[in-house]
Amino acid sequence: MNEPILKKMEAAPINSGEFFARSKARLNFDVPPGLIDPNIIPRTGDAGNDRMLEIVAREQPVRPAAVLIPVVDRREPTVLLTQRSPHLSSHAGQISFPGGKIDAMDASPLDAALREAEEEVGLRREFIEPIGYLDLYGTAFGFRILPTVARVKPGFKLKINEGEVVDAFEVPLAFLMNPENHQIHSKEFRGMERSYYAMPFAERYIWGATAGILRVLYERIYLA
Repeated sequence: MNEPILKKMEAAPINSGEFFARSKARLNFDVPPGLIDPNIIPRTGDAGNDRMLEIVAREQPVRPAAVLIPVVDRREPTVLLTQRSPHLSSHAGQISFPGGKIDAMDASPLDAALREAEEEVGLRREFIEPIGYLDLYGTAFGFRILPTVARVKPGFKLKINEGEVVDAFEVPLAFLMNPENHQIHSKEFRGMERSYYAMPFAERYIWGATAGILRVLYERIYLA
């Protein structure tokens, strides 16, 4: 693994009102066909990652998943994240968004994200205002993740399901959307170099798919 570098793409900071307004203007609830179609490869802009996703799509079944990006509408907005339980079969102990695989009973990816948020941390639907889907995100484990950006009203009380997560915490949106905090690392996948993001925050190490999705949020809402 090489030393981290920073992604040099600058954007002026925006306030919370403008963040939600831009999100509503730029996002929608159209479900991308690549969520379930293995022949449609989510593109990342990184040649190594794109090649990895092509290989994964041939070798593993597509695993549709949904996550919630809960932006808490405080005076200084935050993003609610979780730390996964250490005994889970995939991504054990990692920092993540509330979410998981889309079940047959789920009416939509949005419904799956809301269900998982309530199951994992007790975040009730009446506090959540869904805004729209972010870009489809593929992983090395065959997951196709469709994130839902949502405004969360303060005043909620969480109830942690320790079978799935061991903690839930908030990180300032301003920190996560500051490109100076977007480190890029690289690792090898079958002889190819691929990159991934990391956004260390205090004692929390936010990296992998979670950091990658946050980067996509930054590029969609702050740069365009």
